[in-house]
Amino acid sequence: MRFRRTVAALVALVLSATACTGADRARTALDWTGCGDGFECAKLGVPLDHDRPDGERIQISVIRLPASGDRLGSILVNPGGPGGSGIEYARSARSVLSEAVRARFDVVGFDPRGVGESSPVRCLSPSELDAYLSLDGSPDSPAEVAALEEGSRRFAAGCRSRSGKLLPHVGTADAARDMDLLRAALGDKGLTYLGKSYGTQLGAVYADLFPGRVRALVLDGAVDLSLSPLELNATQAHGFEVALDAFLEDCFTAADCPFEGPVKPAREELAALLGRTDQEPLANKSGDGRRISEAWTTLGLITPLYDRQAWPVLRQALNEALKGDGTTLLRMADLLIDRREGGAYSNQTEANMAVNCVDGRFPATSAALAEAARDSVGDAPLFGPSVMWSSLPCVYWPAKATSQEKVDAPGAAPIMVVGTERDPATPYEWSEALADQLSSGVLVGFDGDGHTAYLTGSACVDRLVDDYLINLAVPKDGVRCPKIG
Repeated sequence: MRFRRTVAALVALVLSATACTGADRARTALDWTGCGDGFECAKLGVPLDHDRPDGERIQISVIRLPASGDRLGSILVNPGGPGGSGIEYARSARSVLSEAVRARFDVVGFDPRGVGESSPVRCLSPSELDAYLSLDGSPDSPAEVAALEEGSRRFAAGCRSRSGKLLPHVGTADAARDMDLLRAALGDKGLTYLGKSYGTQLGAVYADLFPGRVRALVLDGAVDLSLSPLELNATQAHGFEVALDAFLEDCFTAADCPFEGPVKPAREELAALLGRTDQEPLANKSGDGRRISEAWTTLGLITPLYDRQAWPVLRQALNEALKGDGTTLLRMADLLIDRREGGAYSNQTEANMAVNCVDGRFPATSAALAEAARDSVGDAPLFGPSVMWSSLPCVYWPAKATSQEKVDAPGAAPIMVVGTERDPATPYEWSEALADQLSSGVLVGFDGDGHTAYLTGSACVDRLVDDYLINLAVPKDGVRCPKIG
């Protein structure tokens, strides 16, 4: 399963400054210390295993930006992933939440367990991650399948050897229970929360576990928790295809578009490009020595589809790639997987896999994934196979899956679910489904492109979200915000 995270989170990874540091804090209290630019940081002790509350404890890193005005309480934020850093996301609070919301709430971010600074899952060295991510993610020969299987086994084995004790306890339900302990430590009677992308899954599971402790939840770019992992993969892959078509239609109107149109021949050119990189990598002028194969090219193509504002960069990258230079595509791929300058990685890729593998029940054999990859070509010819095969390490995962197969949050206060109609990573039908599954779900639709809707340019969405968060004003279910421009 590919990452479900916001472009704002990608930007936050580039712009973020100092993160929280310091010694372990008290088990139930938050001892805040300044950590730069008006932020305060702390540690929260939580049980490794919530079924054994008096057993071993781990530390959750927390950051907050105090409210600038008449304070109502705290608002927790999560950027998605799984594996996205809530610490880094909150450091971009001034672009994550409106000024009106920041005036009334302390903005609080935390790295969920297994992520970033909160007992991070570790599996592979940077060079091993380079090698894993370079594997052909859409194998079309027995040798390529064997290489991907071996790489996926090594990924799972690395996680077992370096993080084995943690792996059974990094699921979304565990993180939701941590979030309730954080809510209590902050002194809030009810949770106010903005979750984007995978953060909607975390918020929905929280509401299902603690429906009476919900004040206001905004779930933007939702995940449909009723789907199996392979169904999620298939729908997401189709979402990327829809977003690609939207990009191409826009591209044809630009002077620097590398395609003349219509969509079908442009797609054929892209398919030919990916086919060539399977045999002959694109040139890499970054100097880091990586071969820009089909795997890196595909990641670089997917990344700008998350945000319409990145489409000019994608036009530039494709102009270069069609002339044999993949450097800009590689830089885009590095943003998605959080590979930093010099070759270091955050643990996002490892945490993403660890959470996904315990949250969902995956097939027991690679043959089942191979069949799913073949079946995906009809609806997602460019992206289907690679998205399907991306879950292969879960076939060999050393920790038992504990999936949350249904959420309804009976008795919870109204929960706002926001969906963007041409969202590439969390297709609109997922938002419709989650709003329907939640007993108090209210759907807000946006006729837009890109991943998630709040603070992406729609004054309509922003107004509805702000009024709900601050004043608990619940919009009419099914309200639709118009296209921008």
